[in-house]
Amino acid sequence: MLRLAGIDVNAISLGGLRTCIQLPAMDLAFDMGCCPDSAVHRSKVLFTHAHMDHMGAVNMHCATRALMKLPPPDYVLPPGVQPAFAALMAAWSQLDGNEMRHNAHTVAPGETYRVRRDVVARPFRTVHRVVSQGYVLYREKRKLRPAWRGRPGPEIAAARARGEDVIEKVEEPEVAFTGDTRIEALDDNPVTYRTKLLIMEVTFHDEQVPVRKSRAMGHIHLDEVVARAERFDNEALLFTHRSARYGVRQVQEILQKRLPSSLYDRVTLLPDPPASSGPSSRP
Repeated sequence: MLRLAGIDVNAISLGGLRTCIQLPAMDLAFDMGCCPDSAVHRSKVLFTHAHMDHMGAVNMHCATRALMKLPPPDYVLPPGVQPAFAALMAAWSQLDGNEMRHNAHTVAPGETYRVRRDVVARPFRTVHRVVSQGYVLYREKRKLRPAWRGRPGPEIAAARARGEDVIEKVEEPEVAFTGDTRIEALDDNPVTYRTKLLIMEVTFHDEQVPVRKSRAMGHIHLDEVVARAERFDNEALLFTHRSARYGVRQVQEILQKRLPSSLYDRVTLLPDPPASSGPSSRP
């Protein structure tokens, strides 16, 4: 378990193989390309796209929750995915001999999905080889309107007693998750550069795979991050989706060498996932 910007994160991600990013305090996961035991308890899964390494374990998640007599999960899907997703779950119901009970919601960029009473998710467009989207989680708070800030408490209380509206609701961007995308998804959605925590894929890290090829596959290359280093105003960043071409120590050395210290000090790189999570390959 990681704690980044005051947020607990339980994450597994290796490019082309598996991604599952859990935020336990919000009872949600981003993607379900594998289903570790802890992920079964996440009642909401926000999917970025339908590639196997991001959606391939949804059947296990759904079926295991049913086995444990947990409520049917909520699955948030990008536009256009739901018909095939419904067919997939129907096929697994038939094969497994049990109903795959779940609630599927299509939520498009610009729309809102309520995660809990004080947190909403809004998708944003990403650029990948299939329909895809990222998500920003906003925490809703009630604050004094600017005109009332700094005034004495009794004066504020008297105004409220008179029926004056001294409180406003504000949204603070807390977490962004990119899923798989080209870098312009961040540029086109500047809020991603100022969330408390940015969870972003950085798949390729050196000339083994040049930027041109990385972009053709719909992924972010470290060169593109370095070129934008001054834009990241996030309290913490978690780099995910590392290609299995690279070892963790190798990437850590590359990051330390290439990122300015002001950014490097805020970046966390995921360790290798457990060996039981699946075979190794070179995406």
